[in-house]
Amino acid sequence: MKNIDFSQFDNLELDNIGHWPPLAKAVFTAFIAVIVLFLGYFLIISDKIKQLDVVIAEEATLKQEYQSKYHVAANLEAFQQQMIEAEELFANQLKSLPESHETPGLLDDITFVGTTSGLNFVKLNWQPEITREIYIELPIDIQVLGSYHEFGGFVSKIAALPRIVTLHDFTIDLNKNDNGELNLNLQAKTYRYREAEQK
Repeated sequence: MKNIDFSQFDNLELDNIGHWPPLAKAVFTAFIAVIVLFLGYFLIISDKIKQLDVVIAEEATLKQEYQSKYHVAANLEAFQQQMIEAEELFANQLKSLPESHETPGLLDDITFVGTTSGLNFVKLNWQPEITREIYIELPIDIQVLGSYHEFGGFVSKIAALPRIVTLHDFTIDLNKNDNGELNLNLQAKTYRYREAEQK
């Protein structure tokens, strides 16, 4: 292998490139090529790569949107049928909610259910209404005396009422009269649909 004579790189002038030794021309050409590639990458290609990444991400999003819309379009009839069924179910559930004029009668229903279950009422009081986004809660505080089996019958009959009534916050303890009866405290809630009241 020949030794490189570095003296040929001495006294090189840019305005006389044509007379440079071949090795000096090759090194200079390689240097210029590296600078052109470096500048070309950062000034032109890097922006295009970023744009390509954005377009690829957008393509993936559009593919997902297309697939979900295609799924909906392909099953449109089934979705429409499900929507009709859901609306019918919702309408039936609304019929189970008492209207304003029916709520006083609900106390009578609860009293009847309790007395036919063998319970003695200590307290049965409406509490202040609680307004929610689409419905109004109507809480009722209940305190009754009886046995476990009578409590079970009472709860079962409440669940069978034609209007929706839910039971919450049960506490059972021994009655202070020492006659073997139990004391049941609970809160019943029924609901009114707000839109019906706004009409």
